[in-house]
Amino acid sequence: MSDETTPLDQAHQALLAAPDDDRARLAFHERLADSELFIVLEEEPKGDRIVPVVMDTSSVPLILAFDRDARMAAFIGGVTPYAALPGRRVVEMLRGSGHGIALNLGVPDGETIVPPESVDWLGGLLRDGPAIGEGRITRLEPPKGLPEALLTALDQKLATMGGLAEAAWLTGVVYEAGARSHALAFIGAPEGAQRAIALAVNEALHLSGLEAGQIDVLFPEPDGRIMEGLTRVGLRFDLPKLHTPAREAPQAPGSDPSKPPILK
Repeated sequence: MSDETTPLDQAHQALLAAPDDDRARLAFHERLADSELFIVLEEEPKGDRIVPVVMDTSSVPLILAFDRDARMAAFIGGVTPYAALPGRRVVEMLRGSGHGIALNLGVPDGETIVPPESVDWLGGLLRDGPAIGEGRITRLEPPKGLPEALLTALDQKLATMGGLAEAAWLTGVVYEAGARSHALAFIGAPEGAQRAIALAVNEALHLSGLEAGQIDVLFPEPDGRIMEGLTRVGLRFDLPKLHTPAREAPQAPGSDPSKPPILK
């Protein structure tokens, strides 16, 4: 595997090797959502407005997207207007439009077509976040019985969330009404980042092949009483620290979660 191979390439190759494996398809969709995509445009962005180049094929219209700007330049053969957007923003933008994505054309290990039904499925999934826990917690317990696939998915997802919070604690919770659940408690998360965090947790749940709503999301005060319980029984995940300011991306214009559509 060459140094130029990207995580999205690896997920695509794993899917090609096991096209009927639901876990491989889920992993590909997760890498697509997490990747920064370079979208080829008809013209330079004008404020929030972008106009992607559309390939009119015999089946469906496709926009051109690459996970490296060098790949885009190599395919186009020079300089072109483009927008760099998170993959999740791209599928949300295209959801319901009937457009698919021509991904990494010209890249032997990464070239594929993401059809409109896959775009719609993933865009719908990313739109709905898990419940943010607001009930009164009476007891914290060690997390029990969670599938290894979920723990791995959470670890991978939290590794992409640098700067959104200081740390996260996975714990069992018992609410005042007697209901039991598992929760991820994020420490040091500003209010403006809380929806993004909830959506990211939702992605990890769905894209590990599990149903939504199995984990609540909490945002306790770092000096609150809950911290003692979290440090005593919880499983800690440290989020990466950002050492440089995040680059602002241009703003885009406005089934069964465990079985995403098969890529054609």
